[in-house]
This record gives sequence, C-alpha cells and structure tokens, in this order.
Amino acid sequence: MQAQMTLLVSLASFLLFAFSVAHAESGLASYYGYSKAGKGGELTCAHRTRPFGSVLRVSYSGRTIQCRVNDRGPFIRGRIVDLSVPAARALGMMSAGVVRVSVD
Repeated sequence: MQAQMTLLVSLASFLLFAFSVAHAESGLASYYGYSKAGKGGELTCAHRTRPFGSVLRVSYSGRTIQCRVNDRGPFIRGRIVDLSVPAARALGMMSAGVVRVSVD
C-alpha cells in the first residue's frame, strides 16, 4: 500500500512538472502601444496560442512580471510575445525595445 502511494505521488509530481515545462518558452519580446495597451496600467500581452485571459509569467534581466493575454500576436518572425507599455515598463525593457525573455 505504501509503495502504491509513493508511486502515485511520484507520478503526480512528474505530470505536474511535465505540464509546466511543456508551456515554457523563450524568445524575443517587444511591446506595443495601440488601443489594447493595458488600460489603467494593466499588465497585458499578446500571444499567438495561449487562451485569452490566461496569465503568463514573463522574465527578463532578473525581473519577472505576470501579464494577462488579451490579444493575438506577435506576427513578426522570432517573437513570442508582445507586451503592453505598462508591462514592458514593469519588466524594464522600454529602452531596449526588443529583448530575449522566458515565458511560463
């Protein structure tokens, strides 16, 4: 019985780890300043495949923010996420424009 419980816990841990790793990606990020740019300072972003309303953790240069997907994009090859101006400012990437980030 103890062996079965240990196996079950191990399997659950593995599946949780595999699911979280499967959604991790890294690549280039930019920011946008058009109408969906995070009204009221909200940290939002555009992603090609993640569901609307899902929350992404975006990391760059030792900083990590959480932003909500509210748009589709980016549509420029090599970019994985477009951030709203408030999100880009919170991440510290405004002066760079395009930076390499990791997204969970």
